[in-house]
Amino acid sequence: MAVTVSLALLFGLALFGLIRNRDVGPVAAFVAVMFGFFLASTGAAGPISDMTSAIVDSVQHIDF
Repeated sequence: MAVTVSLALLFGLALFGLIRNRDVGPVAAFVAVMFGFFLASTGAAGPISDMTSAIVDSVQHIDF
């Protein structure tokens, strides 16, 4: 678990740097996929999933 969290943090920081420098390419795509993969293995996956579900549910109830 500790290795997964540290790898998620490492890839998250790398992705932040790539996005900040507007570097879009295969390396950025790889870093984004790895960040998502390791983030899904942490304890943050449940709250992120719950938050996403709540946002989707609230958007469905907006009247335009």
